Amino acid sequence: MTPRRILDLLRTGQPDETVTIQGWVRTKRELKEFSFVEMNDGSSMAGLQVVVNQAVPDYAELVKKLNTGASAEISGVLVASQGKGQRIELQASTVTVYGEADAETYPLQKKRHSFEFLRSIAHLRARTNTMGAVFRVRNACAAAVHSFFQERGFLWMHTPLITASDAEGAGELFTVTTLDLKKPPLTEAQEIDFSQDFFGKRAYLTVSGQLEAEIMAMAFTNVYTFGPTFRAENSNTSRHLAEFWMIEPEMAFCDLMGNMELAEALLKHIFKHVLETCPEDMEFFNQRIDDSVLATAENIINSEFARITYTEAIALLEKADKAFEYPVSWGLDLQSEHERYLAEDYFKKPTIVTDYPAQIKAFYMRMNEDGKTVRAMDILAPKIGEIVGGSQREERLDFLQRRIQSMDIPEEELWWYLDLRRFGTVPHAGFGLGFERLVQFMTGMGNVRDVIPFPRTPLSADF
Repeated sequence: MTPRRILDLLRTGQPDETVTIQGWVRTKRELKEFSFVEMNDGSSMAGLQVVVNQAVPDYAELVKKLNTGASAEISGVLVASQGKGQRIELQASTVTVYGEADAETYPLQKKRHSFEFLRSIAHLRARTNTMGAVFRVRNACAAAVHSFFQERGFLWMHTPLITASDAEGAGELFTVTTLDLKKPPLTEAQEIDFSQDFFGKRAYLTVSGQLEAEIMAMAFTNVYTFGPTFRAENSNTSRHLAEFWMIEPEMAFCDLMGNMELAEALLKHIFKHVLETCPEDMEFFNQRIDDSVLATAENIINSEFARITYTEAIALLEKADKAFEYPVSWGLDLQSEHERYLAEDYFKKPTIVTDYPAQIKAFYMRMNEDGKTVRAMDILAPKIGEIVGGSQREERLDFLQRRIQSMDIPEEELWWYLDLRRFGTVPHAGFGLGFERLVQFMTGMGNVRDVIPFPRTPLSADF
């Protein structure tokens, strides 16, 4: 008999159905004549209660093995449950234990564990209620990303993870090399000779797929990337990872206004999809993690995002009746506390800030007519700060060359990028959405390390 998912049985299973389930024991309660075993297969927050009685072959031996954490296959008949909070339960007829779990040493006992402790057992933490809910929501978010873009005719492209360029100009890159680190070849100037490396030059793990996405947008009009990116930023905050996933659409024949509209529509689509597909998980987050999760989701879906220029934002922050840790003045980048004030306290909803000073933004952003600001846009979310960053790109060759020169970036490194402006250039725009920040915002989880299965952070690359 083909095993059924527990989620399907909880939603649609009917008494007198004969079914088979597979999963892991969450809890066991032994009585004189029979035992209650809660089974979970990861498909839902709730488990299915199984009644194992003495009519099951080898009952006494089986019950000894059905400890929390053990895996098993159970066949039987669904019956109406007499217990509270459950519609049906499974009356077991046969039980096969695949893998036992020692009751004394299994780390996940029936008690609350700190998230910090769970990170130390990342190979098991997905079996907990909270982590299970996180990763089901993460999966639903990913599915929503693809459905959004595919329904709009975007081409999903796979950008390289190994690159020779620093797309952001930030310099926080992981080097990829096959050179002997104990005795690397040296140049006459006694510097490492990367011409003898695998690629004949310095290579890095990518910080963004944007530049390659721009290439493809010049042929396919609308494209998007969705994959891992890397940042060698030695930061141990609850907001940073060394390896994280990015969603990066790029649209030809698009300006800043179209860019903002697409980003807002994407966020609304994702939140709506998650509420429809993971209602129990989102209710759990609202009850156990952050009681504003559902209200925030409804706010995203049903409200128009606030829009304000950077210059207007600075004026609001300077007038704010609040003491900020970081200074506020025109020309300085907004810090997380400033972003959260705007989105949480002032507008009380997601806020799009546009037209930032050129000197604090990347070289590829289109210069405004004032010669001081660029057509950038960031979407600020309550409790998170920046969740989307994007811009209209500089499509004019002469302007782009001047920006590259002013930032001391060697033109020869970007010869192909400049070629895009020589051969059929068009106005185009795009943005990046940090996937983990999105999942964190959606679930109310306090630390970004708890919304990715295996977090990569300074001094931590376990599992």
